[in-house]
Amino acid sequence: MQTLVFVLILLVCFNFLLKQTYNKRWAVGITTLACALWTGLSWPYAILQSKTQIADWLANPALMLDTSVILSVEICMQLAFCLLAVHLMTGGTVPRRTLWIYRFLRWFPGFLIFPVLFSGLVALIFSFPGTSFSLLAWSMAGGVLLGIPLCTVLLRRLLPEKEIRLELLFLTHALTAILGIVATVNGRTAMDGTGDVDWKAFLGLSGLIVAGGFLGLLLYRYRLSKRKNL
Repeated sequence: MQTLVFVLILLVCFNFLLKQTYNKRWAVGITTLACALWTGLSWPYAILQSKTQIADWLANPALMLDTSVILSVEICMQLAFCLLAVHLMTGGTVPRRTLWIYRFLRWFPGFLIFPVLFSGLVALIFSFPGTSFSLLAWSMAGGVLLGIPLCTVLLRRLLPEKEIRLELLFLTHALTAILGIVATVNGRTAMDGTGDVDWKAFLGLSGLIVAGGFLGLLLYRYRLSKRKNL
């Protein structure tokens, strides 16, 4: 479970940085400043956490369900941004309301990056016991302040085509949604499994598949011969 959460954290960070490549410099600066201030000012709450408490959170099905709701909302918003961006690239003139929605979604950085930064700060505090908490927090804030713009520029140079970045953003958010569902299940099953196989249903389904494939092949050959005659 911890490995799955770690992969989700990496995906959230990558999605956040990839989304920043579509914003202007001043928007990236504001987002970076907000993330840095969040990291530097949240250390009084980070020191109240413990490794056992975090493990209990990951094992709490109700909390994971609530987290999956937040994850789903953000993913839906980011996927809507991808679809609207494609529509603007290919659709020409669009209504003003659609344009304003697109601008809002483009500037929206996502709120999952903030709990990810908080969890990173908690892990950093546990890794350096005896060190000043505020020093660790503001050091990490400085790293965030420098890292987000640099990573944004690096991604723009590695992927200069907006279309490729947009497709990658869509795919990574889809992968995040799938992993979020897996993390929500957390080893639970909705019903008990059974080892019995209903052979009648299996043979019936197999027959329908074969019959459908055969009819489709006949229809394809009929249309192909009809085109040749034309």
